Amino acid sequence: MINRLSTRTALMAICAAALVHAAIYIVHQRPDWQTEWSDQGGYRQLGAGLATSGEFTRTPNAPVYAPEPIRTPGYPAFVAIVYKAFGIDNHLAVAIAQAFVFVAICLLVFAMVRRVAGDRAGLIGAAMTAAFSPLPYFGALVLTELWTAFLFTATIAATLAARDRRGLGMAALAGALAASTGLTRPVFYLAPFGLFGLILLLDRFDRWKKWLVAMAVASACLAPWFAYNYIYFDRITISPANGLGRAFWEASWQGVWRGRLQDELTETAGKPLDDAALDDAVRALAAEHGADPQPMIEYVHQWRDIRGLWSDPQDRIKWAASRIAADQEFYRVGIANAKRDLADHLKRRLTRAIPVLWIGEIPYRHSAINDLPTIVIRLMWAVQALIVALAGFATLRGLRGPRWRELLILAFPFAYITAVHSPLLTESRQSLPGMPSVIALAAIGIYLLTRSGRTGADL
Repeated sequence: MINRLSTRTALMAICAAALVHAAIYIVHQRPDWQTEWSDQGGYRQLGAGLATSGEFTRTPNAPVYAPEPIRTPGYPAFVAIVYKAFGIDNHLAVAIAQAFVFVAICLLVFAMVRRVAGDRAGLIGAAMTAAFSPLPYFGALVLTELWTAFLFTATIAATLAARDRRGLGMAALAGALAASTGLTRPVFYLAPFGLFGLILLLDRFDRWKKWLVAMAVASACLAPWFAYNYIYFDRITISPANGLGRAFWEASWQGVWRGRLQDELTETAGKPLDDAALDDAVRALAAEHGADPQPMIEYVHQWRDIRGLWSDPQDRIKWAASRIAADQEFYRVGIANAKRDLADHLKRRLTRAIPVLWIGEIPYRHSAINDLPTIVIRLMWAVQALIVALAGFATLRGLRGPRWRELLILAFPFAYITAVHSPLLTESRQSLPGMPSVIALAAIGIYLLTRSGRTGADL
């Protein structure tokens, strides 16, 4: 009883610390709410549209319905619920709601780790999650990252629980949560089939009906959104105009220059300059950084030419069609760029893109991020690298013990996100949905390292 009470008290303290952490980031991020992270505008519009009209559109009062070609409905639905309760465009209410979502993620990590390694390891995992700043950093913004992290973590937690139960209910819940993750971030729409297929193999098709039910539920939840896109865009896809094309094209250039220089190039490409003035501006930028101007000129012209396919955004129907065409052109040009020097492209993916994905987060207000000292940024990256290393240690050590299947399930988010994003543009926030599971593994790694004589067989 005493141990249970102490565990509960410690968990309550961790949850309180998570709320304080979230509150600090709400204050820290508030100056950027209306000025940075342009993606926030689309989610606000879609959330407001759902809250006021029940229609998934950015223009609910337009005489002709304009379907949404870029965003999926999972996160706007969450925003709409908050808007319904606390008022349209109430950013503070969304941030506060997401602070409690952050707490829920801490509790999920505790539950997952406890299932594998006991209460003490579970508390380590919950505390590490509460201290992991990128989660509350994005929780203070109207962006999908934290909500997706909650759904994906809940999917893994429900999947682990379903393996230990005879009934089908928890497996069905895992399927619904997995589909909801895909409806929030399209890159996860294949995750249910990869995850449940992995368990079928790990368990040698034991209780296979359970996981077929999970896949069936996931498919049923995804089907209406595929139908929506087929009806309005004549495409069976989860995101018509926000497909892989732009990500392939961006990936074909990622790592050629440092991130800040590439950002400057993109900003230069967006300026209202004629071609000659644009080339002069790029040459000046190249001279400033001691870089070869020719690939820089090629980059800005590719960016500008393809973006030029977009039509007037006031006509949402034409704009959607032009975005689809532009995404297809991005894909074609991106593939051509990669093929020109495939060996160098693959090298950059392995040495730059993957590290950026998992250890590149800088949880500091975007408008002031360039003022951070280099040593501070490197320390942030070092902490993330240590978490990933501990997770890898736990997975490898745990393969010797009886809970190796559970550890591989916890490792699934890392493997899935890495596999999906390897050929695409990588940003550190893309890995955030998988970080709670990685932190869970890292906590198990710490547990194994700090307990004298512990091995994977002790799990």
